[in-house]
Amino acid sequence: MTSESNGQPHEIIHHPVARYYRLHSRVYDATRWSFLFGRNHLIKMISDRARPPRILDIGCGTGDNLLRLCLKFPTAEITGLDLSEAMLSIARKKLENHGCPVNLVHRAYDQPLAPATPFDLLVFSYSLSMFNPGWEQAIDCACQDLDRGGCIAVVDFHNSPFPLFKRWMALNHVRLGGHLMPLLVSRFRPEVCQLYPAYGGIWSYFLFLGKKTNP
Repeated sequence: MTSESNGQPHEIIHHPVARYYRLHSRVYDATRWSFLFGRNHLIKMISDRARPPRILDIGCGTGDNLLRLCLKFPTAEITGLDLSEAMLSIARKKLENHGCPVNLVHRAYDQPLAPATPFDLLVFSYSLSMFNPGWEQAIDCACQDLDRGGCIAVVDFHNSPFPLFKRWMALNHVRLGGHLMPLLVSRFRPEVCQLYPAYGGIWSYFLFLGKKTNP
């Protein structure tokens, strides 16, 4: 397993999301399971359709999705990127314990990672809704990092009819505005685009699989 830091270390250290996860990284796996629905389903949908040789997981956090991807695609070259070194530290130990060789990159996703050697699969798992601002820029970067005919896979929060809940989620750096799916549909050819209610409709989340069609 390799690890590298690309980008601007000073800006990363003082980024509000990086500060937030320095505090929350130790309890993340124990608490977020009750919110982050659809992650296993997303990986299954991907594996039912493709065997991507090069995979990038953006906002990989503590590495749960990286572990799932390693188990599903044992011969793939997998990279995980995250803004939080505290989260990556947990991911590193978790992956090493399972013998999963993954390249971990510590940086913001405000520039493409490797447009000269594009990926076959890009995954955003409950990360894109935290790019505030920057979600449009992240999707632009994804377009450049994804090979023609490659797949983008997203599971994330969608919206909520309850303003108080939306404000509470905003305090946790999550934007619930129904803003992500329309842009994904406009930039990629949809193969799966599904909405699901959570906790009786307190909020909704979505699953999206799309193909890159433009060079």
